[in-house]
Amino acid sequence: MKLGQMLVKAGVITREQLESALNAQRDQGGRLGLNLVRMNLINEEDLNSYLSRQIRIEAINIEKMKIEADVLQLVPAKLAIRYEVIPVERVGKTLVVAMADPHNLFTIDDLRFSLGMEIEPHICASSMIQRALDRIYRQDDAIVAVSDEKLRKNGHTTVEEVMKGPEDELLVGDEAFFSLIEEEEGEEELDEDLAVSTSDSPVVKLVNRVVADAVKRGASDIHFEPFEKYVRIRYRIDGVLHEIMRPSRKYRLAMVSRLKILGGMNIAEHHLPQDGRTKIRVGDRFVDMRVSTLPTLFGEKVELRLLDRSQVSLDLDTLGFEPEALKAFRKAIKRPYGIALVTGPSGSGKTTTLYSAISELNDVGVNIMTAENPVEFNLKGINQVQMNEDVGLNFAMALRAYLRQDPDIIMVGEIRDKETSEIAIRAALTGHLVLSTVHTNDAPSTINRLVDMGTEPYMLSTSLICVCSQRLIRKICKNCKTPVSISREALEDAGVDPDRFSSTTFYEGTGCPQCNNTGYKGRIGIYEVMTVDEEMRALIENDANSIELEKTALARGMINLREAALRKLESGLTTFQEVVRETVANF
Repeated sequence: MKLGQMLVKAGVITREQLESALNAQRDQGGRLGLNLVRMNLINEEDLNSYLSRQIRIEAINIEKMKIEADVLQLVPAKLAIRYEVIPVERVGKTLVVAMADPHNLFTIDDLRFSLGMEIEPHICASSMIQRALDRIYRQDDAIVAVSDEKLRKNGHTTVEEVMKGPEDELLVGDEAFFSLIEEEEGEEELDEDLAVSTSDSPVVKLVNRVVADAVKRGASDIHFEPFEKYVRIRYRIDGVLHEIMRPSRKYRLAMVSRLKILGGMNIAEHHLPQDGRTKIRVGDRFVDMRVSTLPTLFGEKVELRLLDRSQVSLDLDTLGFEPEALKAFRKAIKRPYGIALVTGPSGSGKTTTLYSAISELNDVGVNIMTAENPVEFNLKGINQVQMNEDVGLNFAMALRAYLRQDPDIIMVGEIRDKETSEIAIRAALTGHLVLSTVHTNDAPSTINRLVDMGTEPYMLSTSLICVCSQRLIRKICKNCKTPVSISREALEDAGVDPDRFSSTTFYEGTGCPQCNNTGYKGRIGIYEVMTVDEEMRALIENDANSIELEKTALARGMINLREAALRKLESGLTTFQEVVRETVANF
């Protein structure tokens, strides 16, 4: 009995519905079962069951199966697409396959001859087969998925899942889900459409979709890391790296070339580090993207830094300062002259803090100039200069030039050498407010770092007004936040007074789709602000070490990083593990 007659006889569809499906089959092509599913007249599992009864071959639901990557590689993409076949399992020299037409003896014979294996066919709905072909072969010709089950358990994804992505967010036909832009939002865009101006290759689509997926998840960085047999792709989300997928190494060169094109870099240079940047649009979100390459043992590693301007708030009140620390920092940056420094490791939000301070000081009556490498935000009303070491434009040269430009406030991206430090001090001593960053672990050790650069202590003591050290800690996901208990011993081992938290409820995130099953969603800053007053100046001039400086600062009311983190813990914003991970106890 034919499938349509069987379904009508069983009362699953009416004769009129069958006629409609047959008309759709004549107009659109495809099998009858596929058109019945498209018209929502039958679901795929029921269709599988009736197909199995019709041809008396066991049905298989490939969407409920975990198919190993090495099994998928047994059937080349061209064969799989031509014959509508999905390899499911290998049993010795027999390959179990899902087919839309298991009675096609020509297909089975061709597969047997081409693969050198016996073929055991199973029936599967054509719609399932088509989705699997799109997911595994059409979008990703021989790109190997991660077989490690831990990735899935941790809520991460595979190549197939990224490539499958929602059509309204990713690549559909010739429509680019993101595109390069040259100007700001609302101004003239676009000199390249990524889907139209480049080839239709799977690598181009994969790179495009990886970037879009990273922006969607709120990643700050993407790492493309070459190894002997694969390329590892990792996202940094809320400060922690997560492995996402492992494309085959055979596509490494094509992926690197694509990323270099996006960054406007030299694709022929493979032996020297390169830097590039561009702006992209992901849907209605505008993202600044910095590209950096580094030659490694197995090829070039590529790092993308993503800055989603729509997700950044340049407001000191929302960054996470404790009230006392914010008051001290605001008082310092509103001084008419002196140096205010922001310290912390890379990726700790120093630039955001400086930009927030400048935004608060920005006024038509104030001349603000910045020297940055790179310029991360375009701030209206502020003169921003991009450093260019290739032509000799560095921080020291920019500072000298600024002093002839009648500035009121100068921001220097980073003080990293004696020359820059001395010019910044001279600017502060001649009536300018200087804001800058230094890479140190905490506020007191910044003094010793500057002295170690060669800065004279007496010059530093007279010009420095404030040092703000910061970190970013992860916030608990509000959707899966749940109370937990922490033992007294664990608190004591971490250098925390258990009595202080005797009545505090601790929380953790259990993991949910909204937080990628990490238990954390977003980050907030913790800050220690060390004000340089007369007593601190005397210690600096006497070449005091960081321990003496810290003791004095704490005695004069400074909130250190550990205390700031513990206050976030008390308020239920973060976890005990995050406090221990990001801060050091004061034993």
